[in-house]
Amino acid sequence: MNLRQRTWKLGIFFIVLIFIGGALLMYKGNDAVAMGIMKKNGILTAEQVKVSFDSVSGRMVHEAVQESQEVKKGDILMELDSTDVDLSITKTTAQIGQVDAQIQSMSGTIAIGFAQTDTDQEQQYRGIDQQRAAVDAAEATLTNAQKDYERMTTLYGQGAISKAAMDNSQLSLRVAAASVAQQKQALSKLLGGAADSGDTDSLSLPSVEESRQTVGNKQNDLEALVQQKKQLEVTLQELYVQKQRLTLRAPEDGKVLKILAKQGEMISANTPVLLLESKRDYYDIYVSEQQAVKVHEGDSIKGHTVAGNTQVQGTIRFITQAPGFADLKMTREKGQADLTAFQIRIYTDPGQEVMPGMTIEVNENEFT
Repeated sequence: MNLRQRTWKLGIFFIVLIFIGGALLMYKGNDAVAMGIMKKNGILTAEQVKVSFDSVSGRMVHEAVQESQEVKKGDILMELDSTDVDLSITKTTAQIGQVDAQIQSMSGTIAIGFAQTDTDQEQQYRGIDQQRAAVDAAEATLTNAQKDYERMTTLYGQGAISKAAMDNSQLSLRVAAASVAQQKQALSKLLGGAADSGDTDSLSLPSVEESRQTVGNKQNDLEALVQQKKQLEVTLQELYVQKQRLTLRAPEDGKVLKILAKQGEMISANTPVLLLESKRDYYDIYVSEQQAVKVHEGDSIKGHTVAGNTQVQGTIRFITQAPGFADLKMTREKGQADLTAFQIRIYTDPGQEVMPGMTIEVNENEFT
């Protein structure tokens, strides 16, 4: 057999082999989609969390973890410089102390003001009583002067007294009348426009009420100080929250995959500085639409590891059409391009002896 004949036979062999492979593909559908649906394998994957400082920025002064280190929820990961926040806390605390002193001073002033007003009222009441007595005395003097004048008039008519005595009696009457008017004016001044009911302790003196209102208006100033203190206390709470956020803690149990920022670097707010692998593991499998209708979200489902055949219990999180399979289906034969594949995401139950990267397989009987 010459070289030419052997070349032709080899070419024919390869052509036949290609046709046989194509026929097998058409018959069995061994493309990526068909294999994925048939085998129902998935790679166990852990959710990753990008950890960042919440709304604060600054220079990193402490890097507390290393890559591949296991951490628990609440463990310190990193710390930013807190000098500025500490100074602001000290300043705000001093301002609160100053406002406290002002509140105490104002409260004392108001208390003293009301006490002074009560004292002034009592003094005015006693002054009114004294002035009433003075009015009564002046009126009694006027009454005596009036009687004396009447007697003098009778005697003068009889020629028993002189003209000078008569004039003196008349003058005494006028002086007594003027004294009554003067004492009444003084009483009216003490009353300050209040109606004199005769019962001093029941009087409402305008001057006293005005004094009470003046002192009472200082309550507004006191309330303003109280509100100012509350505002400063809120500011102080915000500063303490800000200081808390300068210490980055692990949001959950996991493993440090990658540290994106190093000690001494300036860190921007809400910028990821660390990649954390969580303990929430899942894997995806692909099933046909006939199989997809037999399971539901929230159902428990069993799988097993390909290495070691360890049983893995999980829960279906969601079932959705697999959009990435459309192009592959269009290359398939035997009308299989009209079949729809569905993606099922299964989260494994915690505490099982599996690790990310392992292959999990689900048996056919889980869909029957």
